[in-house]
Amino acid sequence: MRVPYFPLVVLASVLCLSCSYTLRSSVSWVVSSNDVVEEADLSEEEVAPALLVDGAGLWKQAYPASNVLGDGLESPRELAEPETDNVAQLSSSRLFSYRLEKVQQAGSSSGPPPHQETARTARYIAHNSDWGHLATISTQDKIKGLPFGNIFSVSDGPGDNSTGVVYFYVTPMDNTVSDLRSNPFASLTFSEAEGEFCRQMVYDPEDPRCARLTLTGKMVDVVPEELVFAKEAMFSRHPVMAKWPVGHNWFFMKLELIQVWLQDWVGGISLIPLEDYFKATPF
Repeated sequence: MRVPYFPLVVLASVLCLSCSYTLRSSVSWVVSSNDVVEEADLSEEEVAPALLVDGAGLWKQAYPASNVLGDGLESPRELAEPETDNVAQLSSSRLFSYRLEKVQQAGSSSGPPPHQETARTARYIAHNSDWGHLATISTQDKIKGLPFGNIFSVSDGPGDNSTGVVYFYVTPMDNTVSDLRSNPFASLTFSEAEGEFCRQMVYDPEDPRCARLTLTGKMVDVVPEELVFAKEAMFSRHPVMAKWPVGHNWFFMKLELIQVWLQDWVGGISLIPLEDYFKATPF
């Protein structure tokens, strides 16, 4: 009697394929046995980066599952519940091998101000943004005289002390700093998409309701009598900066404002008088 080899071959193929897939948050991809790392092999000093520990983290942050699958959450505020201590510890990335430091958190748990309060909204965004996009006029040979943008970590003060004046910690080795030595005028742009609000409300970053703020002015070196505060402002929000290589000749700069441009709702933009901007509070 002839053995039915063909059905057996098909069955074996299916079983092999099912063994070579790993399920992660309802998304499957092929992995080899060499790619599998047991959690028990990770010591406390060798915690895997957050991108490896929590494969679904980026998806959850960018598009909460409840918004895509419609699982019935009643309020967007419920989409961003605080992490437990254990989850937060796992989510803290060691990707750059720096010792983790406690960072002063800026902002208020009450969320952004009403959009009608434009000056306060501008101050809220400036204070709650840890980084922004700085645009300068380039001195690089191939794009000399053209716009050039770069990302910078920023702070307008420690978490509990907002000034509205944005500080920077920069190095002369940066192309942007070379640009500023030639032409000190620049524009710094923030987006409310950096925080949780726009994700909770499912606002695209270009949606006018997801506020964006552009501060235009002159970049200047921080004067000696202001250095203590500038250092506190930057290092309290970005503690790893204190350990950056001294050979890069880091120094502090700030943006002296000329114009405050805000779009935080449909129907147009707001040019906020500097006096109103500095009188407002983000808290």
